[in-house]
Amino acid sequence: MKSSTLKFLKTLEKNNNREWFNEHKNLYLEAQQDVLSFLENLIEEMAQFDEEILKIDPKKALFRIYKDIRFSKLKIPYKTHFGAGLGFGKNGKTSGYYLHIEPGKSFLAGGVFQPESPILKEIRKEISIYPKEFMQILEEDDFRNNFRGLSVESKLQRVPNGFEKDDPMAEFLKLKNFIVNYPISDESLLKENAAKEFAQIFKSIKPLNDFIERPFL
Repeated sequence: MKSSTLKFLKTLEKNNNREWFNEHKNLYLEAQQDVLSFLENLIEEMAQFDEEILKIDPKKALFRIYKDIRFSKLKIPYKTHFGAGLGFGKNGKTSGYYLHIEPGKSFLAGGVFQPESPILKEIRKEISIYPKEFMQILEEDDFRNNFRGLSVESKLQRVPNGFEKDDPMAEFLKLKNFIVNYPISDESLLKENAAKEFAQIFKSIKPLNDFIERPFL
């Protein structure tokens, strides 16, 4: 990825208004194309362990930079990051991978984020029925080396209805998301082999995604 893409995002953060953006739209288009080219390389690398990824169109995977400010207190018209979702509802997939590009705050993520209640219930059932398989995924060396564990954001205080309170997997059944995050530095983004390195991080997430998908196959 080019350093000019990060520079654009930094400058946009200081000039987040339509007048500046319209006057410098060429900079946005250049940055957008840089991200799309990076996504193409990343998808090619990821296809070595997940051929389904090749079905994803980078242009459709990249989220819009324009913000919906209708219900926002902060009337800032543009996001100050690029985000791309690889999976997450595409091609019938519940889980997926996510790339977030933001100066000083970039990260990779994977799993499933805020699934609808019926989907969440099925994932919890799978964990309760197959605890050993689920724990094997979380205890894999690559997984443990890359992540600190599943996100506990919005975790419930009690075991959800439909599950035993003394279920051995109770703490995991309380989760509302099954997702992991891996922070990446600006220097990592600019590496020549960044796509290859990021693909290896995503590879360690694939067993989790496969487990999440099992109830829906």
